[in-house]
Amino acid sequence: MDTPESTGIDIDQQPGYAIRRLHQISVGIFLQEAGEQGVTPVQYAALQVVGNQPGIDQRTLARTIALDTSTTGGVIDRLEARGWLERRMSPEDRRARQLFLTAAGEQALADTIPAMLRAQEQILAPLTERQRAEFMRLLMIVVTQNNDMSRAPGDGGARVAGGAAVGLPRR
Repeated sequence: MDTPESTGIDIDQQPGYAIRRLHQISVGIFLQEAGEQGVTPVQYAALQVVGNQPGIDQRTLARTIALDTSTTGGVIDRLEARGWLERRMSPEDRRARQLFLTAAGEQALADTIPAMLRAQEQILAPLTERQRAEFMRLLMIVVTQNNDMSRAPGDGGARVAGGAAVGLPRR
């Protein structure tokens, strides 16, 4: 019987393991930077998308931030409970709920953006500007080409929950 030691596989050289570790690091940095705002990376993504697309429906939001609809519903519930988001019945489809930021939600988003940008900068800090561009280019290829393999595929490969692919400061 093979033991993990006898397989010769180095876990540190496995892309899935490295991606999971990078995700942990990314979330940790985001929470360190945005901790005062009390916003998670997923909540930030939802706020940012609704802020960019007022009136977006819940299903479209879920696809846009690559979450399943039930998880997205929970995120919306928490943001609504904080008074940052409101649901309104769609005039075209009474079953659909449109999402809008409240004034408090707009302020929470505005307050979180500087922390999010610092987090993105810190995540990529070990890389030169050229390496950052190449890393993001390659990352987006991997995300886009594997999007359909996700349990919750996103719309468009250029979006990454938590803002990782948008708003990156130039070095």
